[in-house]
Amino acid sequence: MDQLKPSCVNSSPLTPLTFLERAAVAYGESISIVYNSTSYTWSETFARCLRLASSISSLIGIKKGQVVSVLAPNIPATLELQFAIPMAGAVLNNINTRLDAKTISVLLQHSESKLLFVDCQLYSLVLQSISLFPSNMNPPVLVLIEDESSVSFSRNLDFDECTTYEAMLVKGDSNFHWIRPENDWDPMTLNYTSGTTSSPKGVVHSHRSLFIITVDSLIDWYVPSQPVYLWTLPMFHSNGWSYTWGMAVVGGTSVCLRKFDANVVFHAIAKYNVTHMCGAPVVLTMLANSPCAKSLKNPVHFRTGGAPPPAPVVLRVESLGFIVNHGYGMTEVAGVVVSCIWKPKWNKLTANVKAKLKSRQGIKSLGMTEVDVVDPESGVSVKRDGLTMGEIVLRGGCIMLGYLKNQEATSKCMKNDWLYTGDVAVIHPDGYLEIKDRSKDIIISGGENVSSVEVESVLYSNTFINEAAVVARPDEFWGETPCAFVSLKVELKQKPKEKEIIDFCRERLPHYMIPKTVIFMDELPKTATGKIQKFSLREIANGMGSLPASRM
Repeated sequence: MDQLKPSCVNSSPLTPLTFLERAAVAYGESISIVYNSTSYTWSETFARCLRLASSISSLIGIKKGQVVSVLAPNIPATLELQFAIPMAGAVLNNINTRLDAKTISVLLQHSESKLLFVDCQLYSLVLQSISLFPSNMNPPVLVLIEDESSVSFSRNLDFDECTTYEAMLVKGDSNFHWIRPENDWDPMTLNYTSGTTSSPKGVVHSHRSLFIITVDSLIDWYVPSQPVYLWTLPMFHSNGWSYTWGMAVVGGTSVCLRKFDANVVFHAIAKYNVTHMCGAPVVLTMLANSPCAKSLKNPVHFRTGGAPPPAPVVLRVESLGFIVNHGYGMTEVAGVVVSCIWKPKWNKLTANVKAKLKSRQGIKSLGMTEVDVVDPESGVSVKRDGLTMGEIVLRGGCIMLGYLKNQEATSKCMKNDWLYTGDVAVIHPDGYLEIKDRSKDIIISGGENVSSVEVESVLYSNTFINEAAVVARPDEFWGETPCAFVSLKVELKQKPKEKEIIDFCRERLPHYMIPKTVIFMDELPKTATGKIQKFSLREIANGMGSLPASRM
């Protein structure tokens, strides 16, 4: 057998781009995209992507491996570009639409982007970004995206004879032979991290890693053939957790939304018979607390990730008819790689217990070789007792190639044959993992480790509270103590005082975990991807100074 070797016949490069080619045949007449009054079939989507790839490669002259950026909301053009840009041999760079001009300028310069597809409503923002370029650096060529909901908006702007998205489609060749990767390790995407705990870093993924995570994400979530997927998760967020390409595998229908609005979401679910959607826990909170929240006619599968969704929030949205699947992932792994696989025996448990179980992250997906929680100093696995905390480490086929132009950061997190995530977790006796915090968010009070996530979960169970986040505040006696920032539900007529919130926690938490300070805000600050901005809250807490020793 040692004479049998790999060849071009049995080792063709893996790439998720082949999924679209297959979908055009298998699901050719089925609807691929719906957006307001616009809809396309899978055969039409394939033809449009070929024409776009042709124009990018031939008319614009983008060379293989060069970066092409996209700054647009969840509209059909954004979805098509997830295929078209890499089909032209370029590296796809989705940019967060919530960033400011300065940050966008930094990312465009760092990536050396050659071409930028920009939604017309973000055009003036891009002009500001380009104005910040140094004189010796060429900005990317701009291609303007217009759609039916932005025509009136675009009439009021001067686009300086910009090339348009539709013009590129018209000039493109639908018989274009798209550029396949020479090796499945070739870079395919560049995504910048949201910078919740540090400056943004450029994560580079290969065709291989994205092929693996796409198939893995469908299997792990039990996505059936031809689902109806509502785009409540930004496509710029880790390329929509790979479901941008995944819908082609199963011939699903993508329902695009320019902007998230709870009322619009409930309307779209009913109108299009939505079966699946994704989003950060903050989306669950918004749906649960929306005045227009109503019971669903049919169940909708909702996959969430990021910070653990508070059990009370899970309980509320599931009572409406959503089926919550909680997972863990990060930009560096391109999607969800740990998820809470449900066990039939848990169906017999009470609703509260089931909600708590669903807020755990779970076990590794098929695309991961190994997932562990280790002592960050020794590298030794922690006890599986649900109490001993350590750092989550990952190893598997969907992990990034590394950070662009940042070998130091790459070496810091990819070491000892593991990807060190910086997330703190425990492993329960049943083998299920549960995140306790970011390593930077752990509060050490009088020598005891306080998980901000556990305190936040209790705060979310208070019926007055809409949002909650807990950080450390300096304390003269204990070193530091929990400081809670909360926003209250808008419909409240009488607002609780700080003491009431502290007393509520005292009845439900050990003494050392009780917040000593409660700060009320209209809305908690968030990152561009919708995560609560804890570093901003830490600055506020530190700015308040140390609590005196008398407040023990």
